[in-house]
Amino acid sequence: MKSLGWLTGCALALACAHEGKGVAGESDTNMKGTVATEASQRQAASTADAATAAIRPFHVDVPEKALVDLRRRIAATRWPDKETVADQSQGAHLAKLQALVRYWGSGYDWRKAEAKLNALPQFTTNVDGLDIHFIHVRSRHKNALPVIITHGWPGSVLELIKVIWPLTDPTAHGGSAEDAFDVVIPSVPGYGFSGKPTGTGWDTDHIARAWAELMKRLGYTRYVAQGGDWGAPISSAMARQAPAGLLGIHLNLPATVPPEVAAALASGAPAPAGLSEKERAVLESLMTYAKKGSSAYNVMMTARPQAVGYGLTDSPAGLAAWLLVHPGFAQWTYGDDPEQSPTKDEVLDDFTLYWLTNSATSSARLYWENGGRGVISAAAQKTDEISLPVAITVFPDDVYRPPETWARRAYRNLIYFHEVDRGGHFAAWEQPELFATEIRVAFKSLRPADGKVAAR
Repeated sequence: MKSLGWLTGCALALACAHEGKGVAGESDTNMKGTVATEASQRQAASTADAATAAIRPFHVDVPEKALVDLRRRIAATRWPDKETVADQSQGAHLAKLQALVRYWGSGYDWRKAEAKLNALPQFTTNVDGLDIHFIHVRSRHKNALPVIITHGWPGSVLELIKVIWPLTDPTAHGGSAEDAFDVVIPSVPGYGFSGKPTGTGWDTDHIARAWAELMKRLGYTRYVAQGGDWGAPISSAMARQAPAGLLGIHLNLPATVPPEVAAALASGAPAPAGLSEKERAVLESLMTYAKKGSSAYNVMMTARPQAVGYGLTDSPAGLAAWLLVHPGFAQWTYGDDPEQSPTKDEVLDDFTLYWLTNSATSSARLYWENGGRGVISAAAQKTDEISLPVAITVFPDDVYRPPETWARRAYRNLIYFHEVDRGGHFAAWEQPELFATEIRVAFKSLRPADGKVAAR
């Protein structure tokens, strides 16, 4: 239906033609000026849009004064008294944390992490008014399948960089050229070198839409997504939204807890009837996890991220102690075992990134944005709305190890489910080769038959 403005314009044109005048009436010159102005405005708007959508190279270059300030604050740390228990139920042990933080202030070298990042192709692009930082490594192999991999908290892009080479160059890591991926690793908004939202609304659904836009800008017409921790609900939201080109997702923290089990966990009620032995064991594990207060950090950041952020922003030791409260670090030995992955320096790379980018508060706000919707709850994550293929890998030391029965109930199109023998919550950090192998196998059936998957 034509608009009223369009009809008015037609009437004016007819009247002017009848009187022997142009549509401009008394001043063709004014009309030309108006048209020129409108054309200029359109060109300016188009230029602005192009600038916003532009992909710009990014280089990390932290000022030395920021590192000097970090070391000064560490040296001035005011420590609390010693814990009163033998385990870590009250938090990080004073002696272990002191040793780690003192090394952070004296022996640790951020410049090595900076060089590691700058050896990779990094970029930024503006999506919905926010700069998004990402690493983008293309495989040398033809027809590599693009994958966008998303980190969580208290992680960053640094926890994922070990998997880049096994994925992009599989022939050097026990795979074949047909297993190759192009890898995109973005920093979640409010994390690392991505921008910090200045308003509300940057929840997992919004981030999912931003990731789809990012892949579109990179020229990818067919791709897959992977995520653990916050990367799981973000990847799941992408699958629900089903943007053009997304072929499927892989998760290592899937939302599979059935509604009746979630209700029992919330209320403390007895286990629902009909659970298998394995399902009952998983439920008991989740109940123990809750009773130990293992998710206390989650509750606090969901409720009051700004309150938490003040201390974390002011004290490096406080930041380290808070990040280490995550159960993903429960079996980490503070660098005492040089063979353990991640190493002491790798963990401090991650912590230093949080410190230097002042992102303790902005990253915590993602919990607030999520509004307490359980990341492992099938109902909360609306898994029944996902029709795209879903693949799952369960790592034995993760905070949640879903039974296959729950996974098949949650995802109607589950194409792959595998329980591996090692690895925990930060699987890509801890077991990069195994993680990459799982990604290859999980997505093998989704590679287009014609092989044409990426913009080269």
